[in-house]
Amino acid sequence: MGPEHLLHALLDRGASRGSFALAALGLPAEGREPVREALDEARRRAGLSRADADALADLGIDVSEIVSRVEEAHGVGAMAGDRRDTGRRGTGQRTGRPGVGRPGFGREAKDVLEKSLRIALAHRDRHIGDEHFLLALTARPGPSAEILADHGVTHTSLTRVLYAEGEAPAG
Repeated sequence: MGPEHLLHALLDRGASRGSFALAALGLPAEGREPVREALDEARRRAGLSRADADALADLGIDVSEIVSRVEEAHGVGAMAGDRRDTGRRGTGQRTGRPGVGRPGFGREAKDVLEKSLRIALAHRDRHIGDEHFLLALTARPGPSAEILADHGVTHTSLTRVLYAEGEAPAG
């Protein structure tokens, strides 16, 4: 599970500080489908950001062509790890065997969780909420921050909405 999975889950939240902040920045609940689609496309590219793809293009590597060839040979979503297993893997069942059952948090997702805690502590918030996860996602480079920025949601704009100076915090 990576940062993009966390963002997908946050997009589905309603009536929360994070959801309020997204709506205040032009992403109401009913208008978040383009963000979901962009996240899905980034997963098809194995999580490469647009900046990564551009850097590879400068070296003469066409990421779109590579994705097309891999998907031709191995199926759509092959680079995202979306292979369909016939066993119990990914069914949510716990088996007690390593590598089988629920997917775990990847290193980058763990970094987002840790950053969320640090942000909550820095703002002296009593609880970690979805707004802290959004702030953490926008504070680190990668597809999630890039896609949110494309839709007007940056770390600076989120901080402004959530912690406006001289005003009571949102929520």
